[in-house]
Amino acid sequence: MKLHKIAVIGGTGKAGSFLVKKLLEKGFQIKLLLRNPEKFSIQNPLLEIVKGDARDYDSVNELIKTCDAVISTIGQPKGEKSIFSDSTRNVIQSMKSNEIKRYIVITGLNVNTPFDNKNEKVKMATEWMYQNYPETTLDKQKEYELLTESNLDWTLVRLPLIIQTDESFATETNLYDCIWEKISANDLSEFLISQIDDETYFKKSPFLYNL
Repeated sequence: MKLHKIAVIGGTGKAGSFLVKKLLEKGFQIKLLLRNPEKFSIQNPLLEIVKGDARDYDSVNELIKTCDAVISTIGQPKGEKSIFSDSTRNVIQSMKSNEIKRYIVITGLNVNTPFDNKNEKVKMATEWMYQNYPETTLDKQKEYELLTESNLDWTLVRLPLIIQTDESFATETNLYDCIWEKISANDLSEFLISQIDDETYFKKSPFLYNL
């Protein structure tokens, strides 16, 4: 695998922190967007910090320029209901401006695509999210729609519960349904990195889970 320079958004969350660690272990150069760099303790010559917010276009553009691909593991800040669509708009605009195509991003089970055949448990979980977190759930769906309208080589990885562990288990991807209920943060990181040069899921939204 070619060692690209990777822009990372959401690199301090429960998925992102594992991703950053794994990218550095594999020798990738990283540009990492942080709202509070003073709280970030990792120091590495492969790591460049960009202070800013994913909801601010200039911050996102400063992050993305000079990179070869973008990975977002962004979480949900308290009180912020449109972080996913806002950040995605900024990423799409910046990537187009900088002529960068590869964008990999994670989301939840609740996102629907026209190709789905979700089992009853996943359907119930999706409905529960719409009932209890309607604005966030709709915003994640909007993120998917923005991606489908873009010309990026995007992959939107749909996930069950992320378990923060360095352990590795057998994994499976599925474009139609999420069969199992968990994914380890280690396995998620490995999958995201594997997708940088893999065209299998260009413009697709696979579920990823541990068996």
